[in-house]
Amino acid sequence: MFHKPLKSWAGVVIGASLALSAPLTANAQEFINVLTGGTSGVYYPLGVALSEIYAEGIEGSRTQVQSTKASVENLNLLQAGRGEIAFALGDSVKLAWDGDAEAGFTEPLSELRAIAAIYPNYIQIVASAESGIKTLADLAGKRVSVGAPKSGTELNARAILAAAGMSYEDFAQTEYLPYAESAELIKNRQLDATLQSSGLGVAFIKDLAASLDINIVEIPTSVVETVGAPYVPSYIPAGTYSGQDDDVTTAAIGNMLVTHAGVSDETAYQMTKLLFENLDAMKAAHNAAAGITPEGALVGLTIPLHPGAERYYKEAGLM
Repeated sequence: MFHKPLKSWAGVVIGASLALSAPLTANAQEFINVLTGGTSGVYYPLGVALSEIYAEGIEGSRTQVQSTKASVENLNLLQAGRGEIAFALGDSVKLAWDGDAEAGFTEPLSELRAIAAIYPNYIQIVASAESGIKTLADLAGKRVSVGAPKSGTELNARAILAAAGMSYEDFAQTEYLPYAESAELIKNRQLDATLQSSGLGVAFIKDLAASLDINIVEIPTSVVETVGAPYVPSYIPAGTYSGQDDDVTTAAIGNMLVTHAGVSDETAYQMTKLLFENLDAMKAAHNAAAGITPEGALVGLTIPLHPGAERYYKEAGLM
């Protein structure tokens, strides 16, 4: 599914336009809280764009963007009715639906409903060049950050390391930190490497590469295949980051936009419709949104569609 990085293309977007059509009607004073991730990641700028699209396109709506620890926190907030739409990794969504306590879900999150499968995340391991880390095995005995505690990224870290026959116990020091904090510690030589899950061209790696020489660490295809679905082999194209001269093999995993059963059918319909009618605005916020297409919106969903989203896909001839 994501064996190659997704690239921007034209002609497949349903009515994509920066200009919104006439505002759709929502319930009076409809409040839409968009749950994202850290401000230096990809979820946040895309969430800001989505909130602006909804604020302008859904009459009577009030929107808000909430920065969070991403997938796991977002899904728990949705279950509690403390958000209307959220970004999350596909594997986290499946674990939430199943109520995987080890992953951070104390019970099955049965209120979750899908809006769309969106772009893939890439597992990106970045190390300072002076650390000497060039392979997964080189992480042993080093100081490594694995994402915020019980975040989608941290779940990815556990899965990848286990498939490589490693664990956090192999590290000299394990830190549970998101993007920006990890980058700062690497800059200050207090950390050697970080594993993060994000779209290509994420700001924190670009900023880090501008400050010091880095290595992007390969995740071999054999390791990705050992983990299995929903992880698939992919690569980070040469030139994605300063000093990265070659393609780097890694793992990809799909992201989703998720809502909950308490959101009205009409609002869920409008949120879905406006997303696909304004993909140019999403891509302007971050190029990872080039991977969002109507044709891919139903691929790999692990929870039921919201009836409002289903209505949109049927109208668009996608179901």
